[in-house]
Amino acid sequence: MEPLVTLVAVTGLLLLAGALGVMRLRRPAAALRGGLAAMFTLTAGAHFVGMREEIVAMVPPALPAPGLLVTLTGIAELACALGLLWSRTARASAAVLSAMLVVMFPANVYAANGDVPWWDGLGPRTAMQVVFLTATVTVLIRHPRAVAGTSTEPALSSPAPRPSPGQGR
Repeated sequence: MEPLVTLVAVTGLLLLAGALGVMRLRRPAAALRGGLAAMFTLTAGAHFVGMREEIVAMVPPALPAPGLLVTLTGIAELACALGLLWSRTARASAAVLSAMLVVMFPANVYAANGDVPWWDGLGPRTAMQVVFLTATVTVLIRHPRAVAGTSTEPALSSPAPRPSPGQGR
């Protein structure tokens, strides 16, 4: 539940900052990138401290080296969280995170089996995964494509417009 709260709270705060005049956060996709970065930083950290044993236990027994898999996915989540913050790598990071959410879903199914509280059951876990996947796919689709040598981020101040050819100077 903490990842969902983090995603919603950080995205909301960044949207508010955009509404208050922070130019780089005026686009909802930019605020969503920040929310996802915060959320995946939180979940990546859990792969190493605090919840590591629980996450290792989520790995289905058919997969080899659960500890190594948890370490590698934690590193990938952290790298992609950082990548979301840089415009040139945001789309690639969103694509990798989307794929990871789909590939790691069986671990959520496996973890939801057994004696778990209602909020940790398959229904709530699936709903949260759908929200997370929707957010990453939204960034993948809505974030502008980077053009070599140019920034896709809005400028803090606009340069004066140049006269077009044929206009008097």
